Amino acid sequence: MRNSDEKSPDEVRGITAGLTKIRNIPSPRWRGTRKPRISSLTQYRRLYRESLQKPEVFWAEQARKISWYRKWRTVSQWEPPFARWFVGGELNACVNCVDRHLEGPRRYKAAIVWEGEPQGQIRVLTYQELHREVCRLANVLLRHGVRRGDRVVIYLPMIPEALITMLACARIGAVHSVVFGGFGPGALQERILDSQARLVVTADGGYRRGAIIPLKENLDAALAELSCVQTVLVVRRTHCPIPWVEGRDYWLDQELEKVRSFHTAERMGSEDPLFILYTSGSTGKPKGVLHTTAGYLLGAMVTTEYIFDLRDEDLYWCTADVGWITGHSYVVYGPLACGGTVFVYEGAPDHPSPSRFWEMIERHRISIFYTAPTAIRAFLRWGEEWLSKSDLSSLRLLGSVGEPINPEVWMWYFEKVGGGRCPVVDTWWQTETGAIMIAPLPGVTPLKPGSATLPFFGVDAAVVDPEGNELPPGNKGRLVLRRPWPSMLRTLYQDPDAYRQIYWTPVPGCYFTGDAAYRDQDGYFWIVGRMDDVLNVSGHRLGTAEVESALVSHPAVAEAAVVGRPDPLKGQALVAFVILKEKASPTQALMEELRAHVARQIGPIAKPEEIHFTEALPKTRSGKIMRRLLKSVANRSEVRGDLSTLEDQTVLQKLAAARSEPIIGEAEPESWED
Repeated sequence: MRNSDEKSPDEVRGITAGLTKIRNIPSPRWRGTRKPRISSLTQYRRLYRESLQKPEVFWAEQARKISWYRKWRTVSQWEPPFARWFVGGELNACVNCVDRHLEGPRRYKAAIVWEGEPQGQIRVLTYQELHREVCRLANVLLRHGVRRGDRVVIYLPMIPEALITMLACARIGAVHSVVFGGFGPGALQERILDSQARLVVTADGGYRRGAIIPLKENLDAALAELSCVQTVLVVRRTHCPIPWVEGRDYWLDQELEKVRSFHTAERMGSEDPLFILYTSGSTGKPKGVLHTTAGYLLGAMVTTEYIFDLRDEDLYWCTADVGWITGHSYVVYGPLACGGTVFVYEGAPDHPSPSRFWEMIERHRISIFYTAPTAIRAFLRWGEEWLSKSDLSSLRLLGSVGEPINPEVWMWYFEKVGGGRCPVVDTWWQTETGAIMIAPLPGVTPLKPGSATLPFFGVDAAVVDPEGNELPPGNKGRLVLRRPWPSMLRTLYQDPDAYRQIYWTPVPGCYFTGDAAYRDQDGYFWIVGRMDDVLNVSGHRLGTAEVESALVSHPAVAEAAVVGRPDPLKGQALVAFVILKEKASPTQALMEELRAHVARQIGPIAKPEEIHFTEALPKTRSGKIMRRLLKSVANRSEVRGDLSTLEDQTVLQKLAAARSEPIIGEAEPESWED
């Protein structure tokens, strides 16, 4: 009997058959005046080999790019599963992101270019102006009793104050915990309670598709039964009426008038906590991922430098909210530590029209664009006409983050958005890893649409069976990291036992990512999806991402999501939710065509048992598909749990309508060979 995480030869042939239609693409070189930091694939392989053979030498050399108050004594200490990096060193993350750029011409360079959702709202902060604002806010926090090690919750829309508050916390040694503005009172309360925050920074509201998100009202509801929060600082954003608690609530603009614009940053130890970021699965208490100062900052900085090839002349836009790890690493700490100019947008990508993103790229001459496959699929569905209205010639690099990207969607992104001239860096990493682990280097790594390609320096990634044995190419298994790296999480906040159990117990001696993957003959990594999104159909394991990719490759399909439901014969049956392109009609004939198409792409066992044609999928405001809701719909069970992060509250009604008359195919034979 083969291992359950391995692919059968037939499964491998099915995937390979689908991929052979996608050609390898040499990574286009940047048309700029400077040479790439890594000049060839040969140089990458040599440096990568050296980074694994002599990791302390490699990371010590990289760490010299950081400004230190005191140099470290020891590069790393590893007492499995707990790591310490640059032990004995002293630094400050805010100083590295702001202060050190004041010593030269970057003082007058834009650090943040911000555009609000309401048309015409634009704000630019130079590094000198950013330093002033961060110092003022740091002094406000101190004035309200926040001290080194205290936790501060940040619950803000995507406005400059969100970035400023994060940096101000880092400056005084407070531990920030950013809570995504799309979370409702329940989720917010849980995070405040777990971190025992003493101060919260919020806004009267935030804009989303022209509506006002009631952030202050949500916070008040969350604080109704909590006593740990002593102070709430409120940013005036929408000027809407809000509830007020005298003695606890303060307008931030009024508090800033009471303090100086000078502050001397705290000298922080390398392993002092920088932030807590909560992440959760479909059930259970959110996990407080704890990142510390030096290793995290270095990981975010060097990956920004090499993978995005960030230059002084670039205007860089990562579309992530700072409530997620991508916003931490690649909106704030990574780009600013490199002295880059960061573009920040507050609102939705389709407000007031689906051309909004492209208009901003033209208006600001953005050169690097980093977004999620979910957004790219939405762009594809809206149509090329929205792209054609804007000049995107300023773009030189595209990025993808958050989930595996379908090869067909990758090609559309490459050809239509990037004009076939921009490398696409498809990045794999996690909240827990802190920084990108697997990605191509632009201008160097040959690209394979749908593959995250090769590991970053110092990252020892592998695909293994449950016992930790590395699997041959083409065999699907567990994606693990076999040695510590600087930006790794240090523990789960106040729960080291769970840290050990969740990440280091499932595969002996390895960090278990929770993802399924395989490597091809060239050593490229193909991320299949979460292990809990890998379904067992008639004894065969199928990744939902594989089936979704096959569906989206059909010319009539704009987007697809696949989940499993219990089946008395097969164990699990595949249920697909499909959004069609505008000119396609949801017919029985199309359903059969889609099922046959999946069979051709992967194999007969991968045909969906049910196909629901729908107008929308349940997504969070960050674009993540809420699969637990789809599973409830597929199983015809009651929808439970927090729905506060659901972007479109009407989507469940639409799905229920689609569910009432599902298009169901004939039962598939039990055996793959049949």
